[in-house]
Amino acid sequence: MSILANLSFAPTQPTGWLSYSLNLLPALKDLEINVLSPMEIADVKCYKSPSNITTEFGIKGHYKRLLWTQFYLPKVYQRLKSTLLFSPIPEAPLFSNCSYIITAHDLIALRFPQYFSLSQRIYCNYYIAAVSQQSEHIICNSLNTAQDLISFLGVTEDKITPIPLAYDSNNFFDLNLPKQNYFLHLGRHNPHKNPARLITAFANLPNNSNYELWLAGPSDKRYTPTLQAQAEELGIANQVKFLDYVAYSELPKIINSAIALVFPSLWEGFGLPVLEAMACGTPVITSNISSLPEVAGDAAILINPYDTGEITAAMQAVANDSGLRSRLSVQGIARAKEFSWEKTGKATAEVLSRYL
Repeated sequence: MSILANLSFAPTQPTGWLSYSLNLLPALKDLEINVLSPMEIADVKCYKSPSNITTEFGIKGHYKRLLWTQFYLPKVYQRLKSTLLFSPIPEAPLFSNCSYIITAHDLIALRFPQYFSLSQRIYCNYYIAAVSQQSEHIICNSLNTAQDLISFLGVTEDKITPIPLAYDSNNFFDLNLPKQNYFLHLGRHNPHKNPARLITAFANLPNNSNYELWLAGPSDKRYTPTLQAQAEELGIANQVKFLDYVAYSELPKIINSAIALVFPSLWEGFGLPVLEAMACGTPVITSNISSLPEVAGDAAILINPYDTGEITAAMQAVANDSGLRSRLSVQGIARAKEFSWEKTGKATAEVLSRYL
């Protein structure tokens, strides 16, 4: 009996999906696991998947991977005499004899269809829906995502196991650095991440000339120019810094030095930046909806992400109250310690072992 883990999506640059997958593997070794990957992975038996079907090849790579998953992956599964296919993303072969378990991270494209292309909506509405229905079981990263699977895709509750994500404790911790006068946002510039309301909230901050707002995340020609124009119109262009992609090794320093992480997302499957910031002892301001309260607990200021006044008030409170900053720092570090990849991996291994 063996598990075939499908990491054919794995890019060369670190991503959330790849980090999740690699951090699970140590806990799965006792289950006799083989890994399909375009790259070698230490300490596991790897079988080569095509290098041009990973997420870094964009839409072309995506389509090629879907075809490869349908027509070639089942052959590898049979050749290796696998008992179970585990996919850390919600992709698996339909119309095959493969028995599989997937991980669902979010269904944001179904919740906010206006922000996504027709092809992305079709992918979620039909392909992910079919894969979810045919899977033996679904692992997801929060109770919130579990509820979305039930509501949007009609998956039954007994077929879902929520297992929280974790963070890299070797990279994200309190560096005891002096704070600089900037608020930090981590993430893409997509509308559901809510950067436009964040910029407005920052512009309304009293004495905002004393502060900066740093947006760390890859530029997007669909959204970034509009956000830059907004900052210009509000007269704060010199204070809003678009950092573009920040290297993983540089993130801890940027997080540690911020007054606070402000993460007013309209919806998240989990919200890893919140956990990483808490681990660094940086105060967190985040949304009171979706999965974010599950991650933050009582260790963050929770705001209505649609209310710019609430966002502004929270930023002002953190900026002006050193006692509040200290309390949030201590509570955040304690809260982050409740999450670990060891726990996540062990819980995942327990689910997989039930289907071997």
